[in-house]
Amino acid sequence: MALATHKSRSALTILGIVIGITAIILIMSLGQGAQELILNQIRGMGSAIIDVDPGREPQGLADFAEIFTDTLTEKDVNALQNPANVQGVKQVSPVVTLTTTITYGNESKRVMVLGGSQLLSEIFEIELKEGVFFTEEEIKRKAAVAVIGQKVKDKLFGQSEAIGKRIKIREKTFQVIGITTLKGKTSMFDMDDMVLVPYTTCQQYLLGISHYHGILVQAESEEIVPRVAKEIELTLREQHGITDPEKDDFNVTTQADAMEMVGMVMTIMTVFLSSIAAISLIVGGIGIMNIMLVSVTERTREIGLRKAIGATSSNILFQFLIESIILTIVGGIIGIILGVGYTFLTSLILSRVVALGWVFTVSPNSIMLGLSVAGFVGVVFGLYPAWQASKKNPIDALRYE
Repeated sequence: MALATHKSRSALTILGIVIGITAIILIMSLGQGAQELILNQIRGMGSAIIDVDPGREPQGLADFAEIFTDTLTEKDVNALQNPANVQGVKQVSPVVTLTTTITYGNESKRVMVLGGSQLLSEIFEIELKEGVFFTEEEIKRKAAVAVIGQKVKDKLFGQSEAIGKRIKIREKTFQVIGITTLKGKTSMFDMDDMVLVPYTTCQQYLLGISHYHGILVQAESEEIVPRVAKEIELTLREQHGITDPEKDDFNVTTQADAMEMVGMVMTIMTVFLSSIAAISLIVGGIGIMNIMLVSVTERTREIGLRKAIGATSSNILFQFLIESIILTIVGGIIGIILGVGYTFLTSLILSRVVALGWVFTVSPNSIMLGLSVAGFVGVVFGLYPAWQASKKNPIDALRYE
């Protein structure tokens, strides 16, 4: 067979197919892994959590500025806590955040400071290695207390005792009352590298604002979340004097909504990136067409001899088409093996080295797609050379030198 005779040429011919299929497998598998990672993080927050953000829900790039508005205030929190407005609410927690440098003595570290209530410890499943979490009483009196992550403790205090010590955040002195257990990047935030303080303290002394960056609402059960979310929307519209839902200056997101949005965004991104990777398949297909045309020319006498002993044009076309398909299928199989291998290696690095909760995932659909696309490329780009071979005149072919 001609393919076996020119092994090096055949290998170089399918290189574009191998690269293309490898890229598609890698992108689709990593895309699915990333989606599962994000969805697991959302699930980890609890299915009964409802997120209220300032600004309307972004519909385009121009709307993202709405995220930073100051539309959520204390009166909104009080309204949501009132059973006459929203029934089935278990807890409500305002949230404010900032990224800043904290110091202790000569040591300093840049961290995210998260201001909230005890609800945060439930949502993010925070466990304390030492000390206690701040209480509702400390929240009400705007106490300057802080719970720090393990990485923050190691950087600022090393092996020394941290509980009871005083750190500075934006020139405000805070007393360390708790240290979280080493958790890793298993939530939407790296809790090991964060500082948690009462939202009232953060709001007044660190940010100097009277609004919130968000409000977390915990429903009494997962079943009533849709109803609670609807009542939250109605209550906030009444509080803000809004009659047209299109003019909402807030957006309410349930965990189900967030998961659906993440799934949609990740699917679009995966398809987009896979489409870019598929360009190499076109390049590979053109290479196969070119080499098959060269093969047809080199084997002109063989074609003439086969026709002279009774082979039909269909037989010749089928022969060259099969060779083209074999080339692309072999390239597809090699690409799938490399794609799975690179996916496993990347997943191993992300889970072991980067310490993400990444799970090795290979989409069966990506494997089927890889083989299907490889076969399709073989047919499309092999059809013209095969047709050229089938149309050769046997007498002229036998005379070819």
